[in-house]
Amino acid sequence: MRELRWIWLFAAKDLRTELRSGGRLPAMAAFVVLAGFLFAVSLDRTQIPSRSVAAGLLWLVVLFAAIAGAGRTFDLEDRHGAFRHVLLAPVSRRAVFLGKTAANLVLLWLATALAFVAVTAFLGVRSPGALVAHGAVLLPGTVGLAAVGTFFGRVSSHSSLGDTLLPVLALPLLVPVVFFGATATARVFLDRPWPEVAGPVRLLWAFALGALAAGAVLFRHTAED
Repeated sequence: MRELRWIWLFAAKDLRTELRSGGRLPAMAAFVVLAGFLFAVSLDRTQIPSRSVAAGLLWLVVLFAAIAGAGRTFDLEDRHGAFRHVLLAPVSRRAVFLGKTAANLVLLWLATALAFVAVTAFLGVRSPGALVAHGAVLLPGTVGLAAVGTFFGRVSSHSSLGDTLLPVLALPLLVPVVFFGATATARVFLDRPWPEVAGPVRLLWAFALGALAAGAVLFRHTAED
């Protein structure tokens, strides 16, 4: 219970800081809207049905929004030296990682909801399928994205390459998320029965839980400056 309390406190602290600074969330929101618009105008919808590409484009927008947001996770604390004080607190590195992942996940959920609206609106998808089914697909996918992004966000913060290094490290590991996520979402767009969607969703959950577990174990090796 004490561990859960620390996770909650770190997540709440990051979210309060984000609301006060107003940096990442507006940038992520602007990105997903512009990306959805650009994808829409770049496609010839007389040749390519919107439903055929909506799932892939949605997951690409969510993926890049997650990477862009995760790249700024530690910037403010590192700039002011606050993260050193976090490491001096009598709390496990696991709780720090999970708390920051939870905060990133909340921001990513907001960006994902906006991305879904933008992509379906700009592509003119009139019947996107059951929203509950879309949520059931996007939930494990965003958990995996947030966990991987948070972990490698800390790794890249140690490098002089900074945010340039983050996509190089994270994107190869996130290929399964995009593949299974787009597969499941495409089936929801086509109103396929849930048993056809459940297989990729289980794989997304397996990836998400594995990413959380691996990040919680390995974060202590990357947390120190």
